[in-house]
Amino acid sequence: MTTDWATGIFSERTIRRARLGSGLVMFVFIILHMSNHALGLVSLSAADDGRRLFLAIWRNPVGTLVFYASVLVHMTLVLRGLYVRRSLVMPKNEMAQIALGLLIPLLLIDHVVGTRIVHALYSYTDNYETIVRTLWINSPDNGVRQTFALLVVWIHGCIGVHFWLRYRPWYDNSASLLLAVAILLPVLALLGFVEMGRTLSDPSFIKAESGHYEETINTLYYNDPEAREQVATIRAGLYGSFSAALGIVILARARRRLKERANQVAVRYAGGETVRVPRGFTVLEASRLGGLPHYSVCGGKGQCSTCRVQILSDYWTLPPPDKLEQTTLKRINAAPDVRLACQLRPDRDVTVAPLLVPQTEAALPANSQETSPGREREIAVLFCDMRHFTTLTETRLPFDVVFLLNRYFGIVGKAVEQAGGRLDKFIGDGAMALFGLNASPEEACRQAISAATTIVAEVDKLAAELSDELPLPLQIAIGIHTGPAVVGTMGYGRVRSLTAVGDTVNVASRLETAAKELDAAIVISEPVATRAGIDPRTVESCEINVRGRALPLKVYVIPREKAAEPLEGKA
Repeated sequence: MTTDWATGIFSERTIRRARLGSGLVMFVFIILHMSNHALGLVSLSAADDGRRLFLAIWRNPVGTLVFYASVLVHMTLVLRGLYVRRSLVMPKNEMAQIALGLLIPLLLIDHVVGTRIVHALYSYTDNYETIVRTLWINSPDNGVRQTFALLVVWIHGCIGVHFWLRYRPWYDNSASLLLAVAILLPVLALLGFVEMGRTLSDPSFIKAESGHYEETINTLYYNDPEAREQVATIRAGLYGSFSAALGIVILARARRRLKERANQVAVRYAGGETVRVPRGFTVLEASRLGGLPHYSVCGGKGQCSTCRVQILSDYWTLPPPDKLEQTTLKRINAAPDVRLACQLRPDRDVTVAPLLVPQTEAALPANSQETSPGREREIAVLFCDMRHFTTLTETRLPFDVVFLLNRYFGIVGKAVEQAGGRLDKFIGDGAMALFGLNASPEEACRQAISAATTIVAEVDKLAAELSDELPLPLQIAIGIHTGPAVVGTMGYGRVRSLTAVGDTVNVASRLETAAKELDAAIVISEPVATRAGIDPRTVESCEINVRGRALPLKVYVIPREKAAEPLEGKA
């Protein structure tokens, strides 16, 4: 039991959460810090008023402990990650984040020592007048350095937040707004700094109104050689400690590399390639080291399954998957010979076949749509089909058929978009729509039902308009189901689009067929009705058998005469 507890505390998942949590604390700190700088656009006194609130949050015992503990934890885990990573071949964005992160301590130690530590030791009044005067007037070189440091810290933090949020369902639609904020905040902060510097440089600026600068400069450690020597020792100690820690990691990596050169394993690929790597490398690292294309949507963190490989050699002789890998493999019902390339560290020669092969750039058009990696989401799926289409069109001219379909497709597309959904595709005289890509499952179901009733109402109007021209009344059948589905950009070459696959999609298609069989306009599954808040007492229900499912599915049947009426929210 003790071993399990210790394993849980120091598992990769726990370590990543600690790294994320500590990083977010520092990110909040820098957001508030830059917001405080931006108040300098109002006035110097406004910035100092904001500073008092800022210090109330971060210079109380709890805030100080949380912040500096986060700094220590984050730096320690970054150095640990640098050591654990067997290969330094990585995507450029990851390399940029690591490089910027290692640069931050070297840029900020002077600033931290000159403000927080000196304040703690000598009651240094590090208000905006004192700091800006020092950086803008007395030591402009340090001002440029601090400006660069601010941008480095901010870019590093933004990259980390991007890595954290990029697979959230809402992130794609919010990315433009977040990018605008990410650009605007440092710009305002730097403009605030410039404005305060210009204010302090103005000869008309009255010292008596400026606060404590003259008093501070005369009573601080600047005039105390022992104090200045002590501060210099602290500064040198911090630089030395970080440099030593980084040096230890580099030396440890070098020592390990020398040791591993005589202890390598061969990773062979189904295509005939062989990459020799030191024992302890992951298969994904071997692929990167060998320059072989290998999917890894999550960046090798074990949070997706896109890097999975099939073991073509004796899979049972390899190290067993850890808890993180087991969780992901179990979720996709992987066979025993399937492993995650980012987690598998073979201790002997192994032959693998990547199960997801990256598309070559040649397969994508230059102006192709932005791709979206596969993600599992709770969505609602609507299938809509025109009934008796062959009979309706077999005697009509091709132009008339196209005209009818375009009128029908226009009705469906407009109804789906107005309800908040996404029109996925048209298939012959049918259509498929997705709801919930940027909404909750409950809202998705309400949107799908709203779109369905609108489609029925508008098609009825079109049927009345064309009643004299058609041999049969124009009618449609709609099926709606909700549940988990894999959503992502799929296709080949120019025929690529965001779509969904999975059991939820198959069931929705089956419900559309059931609507025809039951001579109904709309058939919705029980989960849809429940999430949409429909009162089951007001709608007829039955059970149908769905191919591939052992148990029958309860559905609600909306007859044609009631299908154009609003249904959502009756519970």
